Amino acid sequence: ERLMYGLTVRWSLMGTPAGTEQKLRDYVRDTSLDRFSGMPGLVQKTWQLAPGGFFAGVYVWSTAEARQAFLEEFRANPSAATQIVGNGPDIIQEWELVGVAVGADGPLTK
Repeated sequence: ERLMYGLTVRWSLMGTPAGTEQKLRDYVRDTSLDRFSGMPGLVQKTWQLAPGGFFAGVYVWSTAEARQAFLEEFRANPSAATQIVGNGPDIIQEWELVGVAVGADGPLTK
């Protein structure tokens, strides 16, 4: 069994201008996927979008040190998502991954 280290960074989309959600989709597709693919220490990242609700990055790191290094860099340099949304994240939550189940349709892929 391997302990892994999670992180959720979430921005509220309440009151953001029209087009913000599409800009976030474009950012993930055009920039962020490449940035995080193959990143050392990162097991997996997913992006979540609830139109009119929130945008989030959900990370699973292989070590607490990898998560901490990312958080330090993130806090020192506002992300493109912060620039697109127009404000910083309302939630930055560290957590422990306690289990993963893979369903009959297989694991997530790009």
